[in-house]
Amino acid sequence: MSGILDTVNLRTQMVGQNRLELLLFALETEQVYGINVFKVREVLQCPKLTEVPRQTTSVKGMAHIRGETIPVLDLSEAVGRSGIPKDEHQQCFLIVAEYNTRTLAFLVRKVDRILNTHWDQIMAPPAEIGVENYLTAVFEYEDKLIEILDVEQILADLYPMHTNVSEEIATQEMRSKAKEYHILCVDDSSVARNQMQRSLEDLGVKVTTCNNGKIAWDMLNKLSDSGNDVTELFLMVISDIEMPEMDGYTLAAMIREDPRMEKMHIVLHSSLSGGFNVSMVKKVGADGFLAKFNPDDLASVVIERIKKLEQRL
Repeated sequence: MSGILDTVNLRTQMVGQNRLELLLFALETEQVYGINVFKVREVLQCPKLTEVPRQTTSVKGMAHIRGETIPVLDLSEAVGRSGIPKDEHQQCFLIVAEYNTRTLAFLVRKVDRILNTHWDQIMAPPAEIGVENYLTAVFEYEDKLIEILDVEQILADLYPMHTNVSEEIATQEMRSKAKEYHILCVDDSSVARNQMQRSLEDLGVKVTTCNNGKIAWDMLNKLSDSGNDVTELFLMVISDIEMPEMDGYTLAAMIREDPRMEKMHIVLHSSLSGGFNVSMVKKVGADGFLAKFNPDDLASVVIERIKKLEQRL
């Protein structure tokens, strides 16, 4: 089953073209879900799990995979449905993935295929369903609605994270300077937007958020059309990579191609950790990559940018 990932197109060719590949899978119902292949390290038959004493969450144990001990999360139980019975685990599959600098495995009932599509075909879920859910996007394929789960929200509920910046990083002097600056944050995950906003406002900077790259691009374009210099309005753009309608790679590439905003400082901020992104941000002209989520790391990137600007004055 791990060979399913061998069908992935050359990923470097997808960068900046608003394309993605989804690994499709199912839980305890016929509903089909998708996960970005970039996040997936491996797919394999579920081995016998080592139980965790007094474990009361949807983490069902640990798997020893290629010399590494990895926690296994029953994804069905994590989203509020019936978990997979223990005696059926080895009939199921593990999707080993990297999120927020953490490696973990999702226990799923079955894995289907890899689907090549475009981010502009991926839509945000309808507002009418509210915000109390684990959906981050939906996609229609072969008359079926594929749901993309907000794994960041699932993990935030399972492993709550603080958003305060440490005093060693954000000194009083730096907090005072930061009040003069404004940052544009782009992310389709509400939990990720809130984390960034709380951390950056704790540092002292003003924050504007957008739900995806298209909304951010439209806003920057409208401001520029009105005669504003967006590189003066915003200290930087911090953007997620995978988003419906327009991904972060495409947003960065379009900003760089527009003479009015080509000097904008761009940092791509993603749970898609790994060396792949570090090299790919250069291809689209971004200035840096930051793995989610550490408030001190986020603040340090902003502080470094402020210091460089002030050295030029």
